[in-house]
Amino acid sequence: MTTALIADDEPHLARALVQQLAELWPALQVLHVARNGTEAAERIAALQPDVAFLDIQMPGLTGLEVAQGIEGATRVVFVTAYDQYAVDAFEASAVDYVLKPVKADRLARTVQRLQAPAPLATDDERLAAALRQLLPTASPAPKLRWIRASQGELTHQVDVAEVLFFQADEKYTVARTAQAEHLIRTPIHELAAQLDPEQFWQVHRSTLVNLAHLAGTRRDEASRLWLRIKGWDGELRVSRAHVPRFKAM
Repeated sequence: MTTALIADDEPHLARALVQQLAELWPALQVLHVARNGTEAAERIAALQPDVAFLDIQMPGLTGLEVAQGIEGATRVVFVTAYDQYAVDAFEASAVDYVLKPVKADRLARTVQRLQAPAPLATDDERLAAALRQLLPTASPAPKLRWIRASQGELTHQVDVAEVLFFQADEKYTVARTAQAEHLIRTPIHELAAQLDPEQFWQVHRSTLVNLAHLAGTRRDEASRLWLRIKGWDGELRVSRAHVPRFKAM
């Protein structure tokens, strides 16, 4: 049985989508209806549904940010009220979308596409392409060279070239160097806009990696991609949406 999660902060639209899917795809089991992006990300990680129908504009995390963090085999359908230019971007990347208000004939085509067998790798490439087009691009302002970061009671000036990776940690962002962990208050999405995108790659919703310190990659038994970093003993997991960026490596 195919399983699904629906995420929409407008309850009446979520209920309507559940009803339409029940009519078009009786065998589909809706496991959960999330009211915001944060809840959607948590429930997708816990339930691992086959399909996630994600609204784009939601409190907490947007549907795009939720899609960035998916690490399992969940396929994504964006449910959007975006203007036509955004819809065209999804269509060009061949990623499923449903334009609000949801029409039965359009949803029926989406169901047909989801029911058709498709290699997961192809879905990954489509999702990554769409996210690159629709997520905010880096600012043209001068790139960040130094950060003020805390370590215990001390505040340090840290050269960003020495940072192995940045990783969100509840209220703070951890800046990891080969010598220590430093804490800063700047969120990951703001850092991504200030750093050189050729040097720092986003590999997960909560992680930016300095490619200058990338030692290699590893696939585990479940085909998940992990990064090994010079000067650090651990590994960083790459979310599904970002895996295609590493294919040439």
